[in-house]
Amino acid sequence: MAECEESPAARAMALDCAHLTRVFHGKRAVDDVSLALAPGDIYGLVGRNGAGKSTLLKLIAGYLAPTGGAVAVCGEALRPCQTSARIGCLIEHPAVNPALTGFENVMVRALAQGLPDPKTSVAEVMEAVGLREAGRDRAKGYSLGMKQRLGLALALIGHPDVLLLDEPFNGLDPEGVRLVRRLLENLATQRECAVLVSSHVLDQLERLVDRYGILREGRLVAQMTAEEVEEACRDYLCVETPEAPRALAVLESAFPDASFTMMPDDAIRLSGVDASEVGRVLLAAEVPVSGLYTHARDIEDYFIGLMGGTSLVRSCSTECTVKGGEGNA
Repeated sequence: MAECEESPAARAMALDCAHLTRVFHGKRAVDDVSLALAPGDIYGLVGRNGAGKSTLLKLIAGYLAPTGGAVAVCGEALRPCQTSARIGCLIEHPAVNPALTGFENVMVRALAQGLPDPKTSVAEVMEAVGLREAGRDRAKGYSLGMKQRLGLALALIGHPDVLLLDEPFNGLDPEGVRLVRRLLENLATQRECAVLVSSHVLDQLERLVDRYGILREGRLVAQMTAEEVEEACRDYLCVETPEAPRALAVLESAFPDASFTMMPDDAIRLSGVDASEVGRVLLAAEVPVSGLYTHARDIEDYFIGLMGGTSLVRSCSTECTVKGGEGNA
């Protein structure tokens, strides 16, 4: 993989997209999107079908000309529809010739790139994606998962600095998913390849990415780190009481290390405390409680809300829910 050496800015950013826009028939499929990846970043792109994810990746790869905006790879500004050997792509469907073997498919790409030792390079990527033996077979007999792996091998040939992957887990069995996930992790940590991956498989993104970007109707409506998403999805207790100020004072005194938030409806949110302990403290202080329950929201629910869908908050309200209005915990 060629290192990003042109300038200090180039070393800082493997991929820099500024105000990318693409208009189709008067509709903005991608609307003023700016994002940047440093070497070794793994960035997860999340959005509903039709949000513009594949179009954005095609603009970055040079498959489509932008209506506006610019793309730079390792500090090199790319012209509209200019492809770069520093970018490896797997977008929508793998570009596989069914009449050739898997090895031959990748060899064609290696020869087109002018690699000095193409046979060795092809053997390395075929091994990396788990197709060393199957590489001798014609691609027309490949399963969907094998074609997906072959498409990844095509993207990896030449050791790109930036990898663009559109739904790379499609068609893979659990073993294949784990192989691809570990491969991407190694590329990022050992070779400092920047990976921009679009996927609906949120549980795999959760295990893989450092940062997220959420596309909604072509616009990048949020960018956040994996730690910020984890914090946003953290479970919390909710206390409902007609004496919220007194309840808050009691709880803050009893649990000085807990985190508290007073909501506009006077409900109290807190984290880092067991529900049974909260109930015991409020009961001892004779604070009336109308509700004590846990809210839990997973990453899927959180992103559905950001993408414009209906967010479903799961509530655990078994033994810790108090009914009857003015009863005590």
